[in-house]
Amino acid sequence: MSDADLLCDVVREAGELGLAIGRKKDLRHWTKPDGSHVTEGDLAINALFEQRLRAARPDDGWLSEETPDEPAARMARDRLWIIDPIDGTRAFLEGRREWCVAAALAVKGRPVLAAVFTPRHNEFFTATAGGGALLNGTRLALADPASLAGAHIAGNRKALASLADLGIAPDPSGALPLQLRLAHVAAGRLDGAVSIGRRNDWDLAAGELLVAEAGGRVSGSSGEGYIYNRPEPWQQGLVAAGAKRHAALIEALSAARRSTD
Repeated sequence: MSDADLLCDVVREAGELGLAIGRKKDLRHWTKPDGSHVTEGDLAINALFEQRLRAARPDDGWLSEETPDEPAARMARDRLWIIDPIDGTRAFLEGRREWCVAAALAVKGRPVLAAVFTPRHNEFFTATAGGGALLNGTRLALADPASLAGAHIAGNRKALASLADLGIAPDPSGALPLQLRLAHVAAGRLDGAVSIGRRNDWDLAAGELLVAEAGGRVSGSSGEGYIYNRPEPWQQGLVAAGAKRHAALIEALSAARRSTD
């Protein structure tokens, strides 16, 4: 089975498992040391990925939110699977719809395959490096105006505050996890997404490829490109949009930083 077929099969199966577990009235959940939530659904889906995907590609590296990280082991491999069993765990726990299963394959630090599945919406996003991005089989293509005026930009409040004087339509998007923000940018539902601060690789890798293959660009908050499979599995900030609007967002964020220096 090809990597792409394997990835899509496992992500779809993981989403269906999440739906089934999410129907339970006594859903077990815990609080991690960092204050975030984890549920039995996160752990069961992670176990499914381990059983299906990791077992099928035992020579590849592995990075999952719910698996203890082994940097030396994964960095010794050119190929790395990057898994977020449930992005939007709070929404999953509360019975809301805005959660997804996300996974990507990175080769030599860059994503080459991605799948993001939102089971409650039955939307399946896929991307292949050089092969485009799809939503339920329909190709995605971003519009690319340069203006930020009226642009619907999702992000954390600190990042949005830096853009407040530019006429954007800000969306704090607390209900949307990062992978879905990126998927919505790729689908043209959002004009951009911004975030300041460290963002974990498993929250970014699949969505980055979706946006890039739809014709957009994703970077850190200073415009630097992402490289995955580094010792620390996080990136510094997020800016995602069509290429022209991405450049405008980077310039606006840079100007805001200069004004506070």
